[in-house]
Amino acid sequence: MKKIYLFLFTATLAAGCSDVLEEKPKSLSAEFFYNTPDEAAAAVNAIYGPMRVDNALGINYPAQLEGLADYGNSRGSQTPVSLYQGLDNTNISRVSTIWDNFYQSIRNANIVIKNVPNGKEISAQAAAAFVGEAKYLRALIYFAMVRNWNGVPLRTELNMTEQNVPRASVQEIYEQIVKDALEAESTLPDLAAQPGKPTKWAAKTLLSEVYLTLERWEDSRAKAAEVIASGKYDLVAVSTSEDFQKIYGPEVVSTSEEVFYFKYSRQQGFGLVNYAHRSTAQYKYYGPGGVYAQYTDSVSNPVIKNWDKKDLRKAHILYNVDVGLGVNTCLYRKYRDPIATNLGAGNDFPWYRYADVLLFHAEAASRANGGPTSEAVESLNKVHRRAYGYNANAASPVDFSIGDFDATTFVDKVVEERGFETMYEAKRWLDLKRLGIAKQRIKEVKNIDVADKHMLWPIPNSELLYNKALDPAKDQNPGY
Repeated sequence: MKKIYLFLFTATLAAGCSDVLEEKPKSLSAEFFYNTPDEAAAAVNAIYGPMRVDNALGINYPAQLEGLADYGNSRGSQTPVSLYQGLDNTNISRVSTIWDNFYQSIRNANIVIKNVPNGKEISAQAAAAFVGEAKYLRALIYFAMVRNWNGVPLRTELNMTEQNVPRASVQEIYEQIVKDALEAESTLPDLAAQPGKPTKWAAKTLLSEVYLTLERWEDSRAKAAEVIASGKYDLVAVSTSEDFQKIYGPEVVSTSEEVFYFKYSRQQGFGLVNYAHRSTAQYKYYGPGGVYAQYTDSVSNPVIKNWDKKDLRKAHILYNVDVGLGVNTCLYRKYRDPIATNLGAGNDFPWYRYADVLLFHAEAASRANGGPTSEAVESLNKVHRRAYGYNANAASPVDFSIGDFDATTFVDKVVEERGFETMYEAKRWLDLKRLGIAKQRIKEVKNIDVADKHMLWPIPNSELLYNKALDPAKDQNPGY
C-alpha cells in the first residue's frame, strides 16, 4: 500500500498546520513550544499544509499555468485563462487564493526560522536542518511568486509581525531566494529523512533553475553538474508508455529520479486534485469522473501534431476522446488514479525530477560555452533516450550529435524536449516567459496575440486593502 509514511506525515501536518495557522496552543509561549525536536518538526510540517491543499498546488496553481501552455487549452470556467486576454473575476479569485496560501506557508516558515534556533532541547545541528528546510520552502514559494506576480511584499522572520510591508523589487526577491537556497544547501541533509523532504541536492537543483532564470549560466551549470556528479539520481527505466506509471502512478512512494516532490495521498483534503488528471466517465482515469478542464487537439495544435508517435511519453499522457470539442480532441492522463477519492488522487506533484536537472544542465552548459558541449548533449540525450524506451545511460539510435546544432538550435531542442518531458507539471508557461518567447509561441501555435495584462497575475484586493504600504493604483500589476 502506498505511503504509510504519508498517513503519519499528514496527520502530523494537519495538526501542526492547524496549530500554527490559528496561533495555538495559546496556552504555550513560543519559548516552550519550540523546545524539542518533535515540536520543531511539527512547526516545519505546518509550512507544507497551505501549499499542498486543493486550492493551491492541488488545483489552482497548476490549472492556471497549464491553461497558458502552448500545447493545450482550457475549457469551462478556465476558458478565459487560455484566451490570453487577462483573468476574469472567477480566475482572479483563484490566483488570490494561491497568494493567500503561499503567504500562510511563508509565515509558518518565518516562525520556524525565528524560533527553532532558540529551542533548549534541540541540538544546533538539528536546529540548522529545521531552519534549512524552512528556508528551502520559503525560497521555493518566493520563486513561484516572483515569476507570476513580479515583485511582492518580502516577508521574512525580521518583519513577520509587521502588517504593512511594501512591494519589494524583483531583484530584492531574487536576492532573498538565492540567500535562502544557499543556506538551505549548506544545512540540509545528504539524504531525505522521509519521502517528500528536501535535501541539499534539492537546494542545488532550485539554485540551478534560479541561476538559469537570472542568466547566470555558469552558476546554473555548476549546480546541476554537482547533482549529476553526486550519483544520487537516475532516470526510471521504461520500455512501454505504461511504464511511466512507475514515475507518476498513485501507488509510487519514491523513485530514483525524485529530487523534490509534494506528497499526496487519497486522504480527503490532502489528495492531488490537479485538473490535468481528471477524465470523462467513459475513461476511468480519475475515480469520481471529472471536469476535463484542459484539453488539446491532435491536428490543429502543431506541438501535439508534430510530436513523434514513437515517443512513449505521448501515448502515456494523451488520450483521444470527443467531449463535444471535435473528434481530434485529446485529454490528459499523466496523473491517473482510478480509485481516487472525490477530492484527491494519490499521485505526487513532481516539483523537481532528475529530468529537470539534466535539462537545466544541458541548457546552462551550452549557454555558458556559447554553444553545445559534449556534456550538454549527453544530458539532453539521457532524457531523450528514456522517452523512446532506451537505456538513458547508453548510446542509442535516437541520440543527438553535437554537430547537429549551433548555439541557438541546441537551446531550441532542449526547450522542445523539456516541453514534452514536463507536460502538465506547471512548468511550460514559466519556461516560455523566462526565455522571452511566450507571446511569439502563442501567436505561432494558436494565432492569438497575448495581451501584456496576461503576463502576470493581479495582486489580490485582499492584500491591497489589508497592506497599507501598498498603493492600489501604483502597486497593482498592469491591466487590473
